[in-house]
Amino acid sequence: MRVIIDVMSGDNAPLELIRGAVNAAEELSVDITIVGDQEVIREIAEKEEISLEKLTIVHADSVILMEDKPLCVVREKKDSSMSVGLRMLAEGEGDAFVSAGNTGALLAGSTLVVRRIKGVQRAAIATVLPFPTPILLMDSGANLVVTPENMEQFAYMGSIYMSKIYGLEAPRVGQLNNGTEYNKGLPLQVDTYERLTGREDLNFIGNVESREIPFGACDVLITDGFTGNITLKLTEGMAKFMSSTLKSLFTSNIVTKVSGLAMMNKIKELKKQFDASEHGGAPLLGIAKPVIKAHGSSDAKAIKSAVQQAISFVNTGINQEIAKFSLEFEAKVKAEKTAAQEVQPQEN
Repeated sequence: MRVIIDVMSGDNAPLELIRGAVNAAEELSVDITIVGDQEVIREIAEKEEISLEKLTIVHADSVILMEDKPLCVVREKKDSSMSVGLRMLAEGEGDAFVSAGNTGALLAGSTLVVRRIKGVQRAAIATVLPFPTPILLMDSGANLVVTPENMEQFAYMGSIYMSKIYGLEAPRVGQLNNGTEYNKGLPLQVDTYERLTGREDLNFIGNVESREIPFGACDVLITDGFTGNITLKLTEGMAKFMSSTLKSLFTSNIVTKVSGLAMMNKIKELKKQFDASEHGGAPLLGIAKPVIKAHGSSDAKAIKSAVQQAISFVNTGINQEIAKFSLEFEAKVKAEKTAAQEVQPQEN
């Protein structure tokens, strides 16, 4: 198996991404291709005494910056590390692609270069919220405006992912909403609730309020990308706030310092649970080949975790299951539209 890594994108590029690529190649028994400015990569590796002998290096002239527009990946910056890596994936020169770069550009490039799985209407960013019961948030930022049909696909794709990665027999799917009643929310939420209710092949449990997310309310949480991204960033902010508060609490005086030492192992476990580097990144579900969006601030550990995530994605056959579902879904939608046309009253 070969994983392609864009080592020029992200806050800690390229040093930490190179280190992560080397660690992945050494510890995960996987072939790694890194994409970026070859001269810069070799200069940094020599300066930091990093051996590149286990890596394949593919040169790219430019880098997509965080402020660049999404479509630059297929227009002005076709020679960027992200664009080159995505083309390699599309052409079969690797089994998965990892990037910590511009999310919009990665989504646009994945959709236009690698392409969506046939029948998938919208690819979505699937982020695992690291609570005691992990919750897959779909969509966490790719699609600001969606339809009930899109939401239905998110539900099925997320369910497939959690079933394959976490071994859940029937993942519980909930819809993020401002109340649990069936008629709560905007037309999108009401219509989605109606579409998913009673599906025998989907364990839809109904609406979920945001305050229930940390308590294992469901396994897959579907929403539009705008709401999902706000939810994700609030969760990340609260995790940092709690960590900072605990640190302040246990270092305020000699008594709390002693108490803190007694609870150090539990505190470390909690910190590890919310550490983004432990989870690697978020897959773009619905893309024809595995693309993993690593966190923009990824360090070497996070990149290695993202590579591990890519390996699991490939080995579990997630895309094959999504492809099977999406063809059935496409046929069902066509049948629904045909039936709707047939029942429309004819004009006199």
